[in-house]
Amino acid sequence: MNASIALVTYLVREYDEAIAFFTGALGFTLLEDRALGDAKRWVVVGPAGGRGASLLLARASTPEQVDQIGNPAGGRVAFFLETDDFARDHARMLAAGVRFAEAPRHEAYGTVAVFLDLYGNKWDLLQRA
Repeated sequence: MNASIALVTYLVREYDEAIAFFTGALGFTLLEDRALGDAKRWVVVGPAGGRGASLLLARASTPEQVDQIGNPAGGRVAFFLETDDFARDHARMLAAGVRFAEAPRHEAYGTVAVFLDLYGNKWDLLQRA
């Protein structure tokens, strides 16, 4: 089998605020935005350059789904955004208002810093060693 993970569902409160965050603060590309009816949309964003999986932005529509916004991994880092230039992207994200939970640190596997998205989900910005 030659397979890859193409999309990961990412719960949002509202489509447009999530699109604005991902395209503005993180520099992602809006890949698809189609109306599906009943106020639902098929919205896909992904890192510029198209490497790796993209996010399917899904508006939470039940109380159970709303409760999961911002906590898909039980408080752990849920998403990993790899870069080829940590310093460049860290500076750009800071300038765009992205909240970092820590200063950059150097680990055996690379340079990393945890940041929070608009819903409080934890992400690693990571440049591999």
